[in-house]
Amino acid sequence: MSIWTIVGRLKRIQIVGAPQHLTSLRTRTIGETDLIYCDGKWFLHATIDVPEAALNDPANGFLGVDMGIVNIATTNSGDRASGARLNRYRYRKRQARVRKRLQAKRTSSARRLLRKRRRKEARFAADINHQISKRIVAEAERTGCGIAVEELTGIRDRVRLRKPQRATMHSWAFAQLGSFLAYKARLAGVAFVEVNPAYTSQMCSACDWVDKHNRRSQAVFECGRCGFVGHADHNAAINIASRGVERWGEVMRPDAAPTLAAS
Repeated sequence: MSIWTIVGRLKRIQIVGAPQHLTSLRTRTIGETDLIYCDGKWFLHATIDVPEAALNDPANGFLGVDMGIVNIATTNSGDRASGARLNRYRYRKRQARVRKRLQAKRTSSARRLLRKRRRKEARFAADINHQISKRIVAEAERTGCGIAVEELTGIRDRVRLRKPQRATMHSWAFAQLGSFLAYKARLAGVAFVEVNPAYTSQMCSACDWVDKHNRRSQAVFECGRCGFVGHADHNAAINIASRGVERWGEVMRPDAAPTLAAS
């Protein structure tokens, strides 16, 4: 590549990157680019238009994805991406302890180290989210399903947790996993919808009975009406998958007004 500098244009600068990224740079039209200096290294951020794959009809329904703290993502097929690696107690406590110690120093070097550690944690979490989203999209593509997730807007306001869990929730980017799922699904031609999150964790997937006491604990769901017992996150994922089918019908037929059943 070549770049303009205050001393003129520098030409034939070699760059390194993932093979698929270098191939895209050679074969596709390059849009806006930014040269960024971070942690002693220079990075070239290049925007490239990638055509989306043809949208496949979700003939086999939707893969519901429930996001949480203990299990970062649980699907209605029973797959659970554990948060142990990202949210494990020792890792989070150690990071918080180091941040507290550096903040107390109030020196320029301490602030520099804080920024460096913050970027490192962000890269670590993003890598985990990339792995999880890639696996979910691959499963949906293989099974001929779409992907349904809860609307993530305002999740921090509506989720109530005990005090020890609050730092974990606010330090993990809930919306990031959703955005990764969205763009990876578009590239793969997989249908993607966001559904109303109301009562997905309190509603029984077997009989649709809603009661806050159905959620006996973080992991256990037991319906007070029909007696259904299952993993709480899996039950929520099934409800999300069902709402995904309904939402897809609304997207494909926006002129059809939803009907409410009287009870």
